[in-house]
Order: sequence, then C-alpha cells, then structure tokens
Amino acid sequence: MSPTIYMIILSTLATGTIITMTSYHWLMAWVGLELNTLAIIPIISTMHHPRSTEAATKYFLTQAAASALILFSSMTNAWNTGSWDITQPLTSPSHILLTMALAMKLGLAPLHFWLPEVIQGSTMTTAFIITTWQKIAPMSLIFLTMNNLSTSVFLLMGLLSSLVGGWGGLNQTQTRKIMAYSSIAHLGWMATISSIMTNILIMNLLIYLIMTTSVFLSLIISKSKTIQDTTSTWTLSPTLTIIMLLSLLSLGGLPPLTGFIPKWLIMEELILQNFNLLISMMAASSLLSLYFYLRLTYTTALTLSPNTTQTKFKWRFYPNTSTMFITTPATISIFLLPMTPLILL
Repeated sequence: MSPTIYMIILSTLATGTIITMTSYHWLMAWVGLELNTLAIIPIISTMHHPRSTEAATKYFLTQAAASALILFSSMTNAWNTGSWDITQPLTSPSHILLTMALAMKLGLAPLHFWLPEVIQGSTMTTAFIITTWQKIAPMSLIFLTMNNLSTSVFLLMGLLSSLVGGWGGLNQTQTRKIMAYSSIAHLGWMATISSIMTNILIMNLLIYLIMTTSVFLSLIISKSKTIQDTTSTWTLSPTLTIIMLLSLLSLGGLPPLTGFIPKWLIMEELILQNFNLLISMMAASSLLSLYFYLRLTYTTALTLSPNTTQTKFKWRFYPNTSTMFITTPATISIFLLPMTPLILL
C-alpha cells in the first residue's frame, strides 16, 4: 500500500472515532462507527494472505452487525420517544440492543470470539490499532449512555470477560493472541467500573492504552510473533529487554508499576459498593492473566535461545524500526504510580 493511501485511510480512521466521540445525535455516532470500520478493513487485508482476508471478513461481519444493532436501537428509541439525543433515556428494548452492540464492538465476553481470531490474522501494527484506537469510540458511547444501561449486565459481562481473558491466554504461544486475551481481561475491569464511577473508567482506559502501546511497540521493534521469538530480544537491545519486562509486569498489574493504579482503585470502589464476591473472583482471574505475562517476561529476560558462535546477532544490524516512539509510553507505563493522588484530583 502506498504511503499516501495509507495516510488517507489512517486519517479516515481517526476522523470516524472523533465524530463518534463528539456527537450527541445517534445517526452521527453511527456514521463515525461506520467510517471507522470501513477504514480499517483495507489495513487488515493489506497482507494479501488467506489469513488476513479471513480476519478482515470476520471483523467486517461483527462490526457491521454491531453497527446495525446500534442503528436499530436508536431508531426504535426515536420511534417511541421522538428523540435522537444520545444523552436522553432509552426505552427498554433499545438499551438491551445497545448493550449487545457495544459489547460486540469492544469484544466483551460472551461476544468476544472474533477478537483473538482477527488479531491473529493481522500484522503486529494492525493488531496494535485494533486493541487500542478501535476501543475508544465504543467506550465513549458507553460513557455517554451509562445512565441508561443496565448495571448488573455490565458487572456480569465484566466478570465474564476477566475470567475469559485469564483462561484464554494461558494456552497461547502467539504474542498477538496473548495481547488479544489481555485486551479482553482489561475491558472486563473497565466494564465493571463503568456503571459505578466513570472517572475511574476514563483513567483505566488511558492507562490501558499507554501500557498496551508500550508492549506492542516492544514486540514490533523486536519482531516477536511467538513466545519463542522473545528469547532473542536481548541480542537486539538489552535496554529494550528491560522495557519489555517492566511493561509486561505493569500490564499484569504488579504494585510498584503503573498498571496497579486502575486495579487498586476499581477493587477499592467495588468493595465500598459491597461487591465482595465479584471482586474476589476478578482478583483471582487477574492472577491467571499475570501467569502468562510472567511467562512472557521469563522468556524475554531470563531465557537464552540456543545460539552458536556462527549466529548473526541482531545487534550487528541497524534497526529498521524507529525506537523513538516507545520512550514516552514506556516511561508512563512504568513510573506513574506515585502520581495517583494527582490523577484522582
């Protein structure tokens, strides 16, 4: 794909998300989501490979179905109430349809099956866009309509997502699939807090985006497609190995790192609301996620691949990918914990 066409497609992708985020009319929000979907289809299918074509088809079908549900939900609501305003209360059938549509758009369990498959069929860069930028538009719709959506349904979907994200990632050897299940687990945590405190939801989303950016950039620079590939990261750059190790541990939510902030605040808030059993199960599921992050960090930092003296080490070649963009997200995803009181203000 030529750089000009690629830039036009990326601009359309950004425009679609921004239209959805800034609209208060259901039709404009739908138009933004459609622009977003249609822009990413050519990006997914650039590889000219059966896997990428399959991924693009799966992505198109699920997102088109979700967009149709959003349109149908807003039309039935406008038919009953006479209002197209997103912030106005929804009728009962409309909010059920909208909940299903937004869960499908995000990849929340039990509507998550498309996400690992699509990400596995894409390139690393496309997988990075799907797990980060593509979550912003549906999350902004959840933020705007949260007063009209069912709290118990979101709590249940959040719990289910965190369990599926933990269990699903255990048996994976492909880094893209591991990141897909990681995404499902993190979205579960966001879904549980969305109906209780939206400011923690926004903070969790921002921290998740930064941490995922840091990990994906590490994987892109080191060209690590499987767990086995991560064993040779040290030959490329010892600094990158340390950044990758800390970013993965942060994504797992270990205390001295940034990833602990959202888990800590969500657990505290849910305990205040007396959801003790729910938060116990979610904390247990986050241990499952932590296991596969630890497995990745172990292979990255503590395992040496069986090299011979004739091996051409990666560090002998000038890196093709720019490492400039990783500095900011890596720093934020490691050192932000002391700033928690300022974030809360």
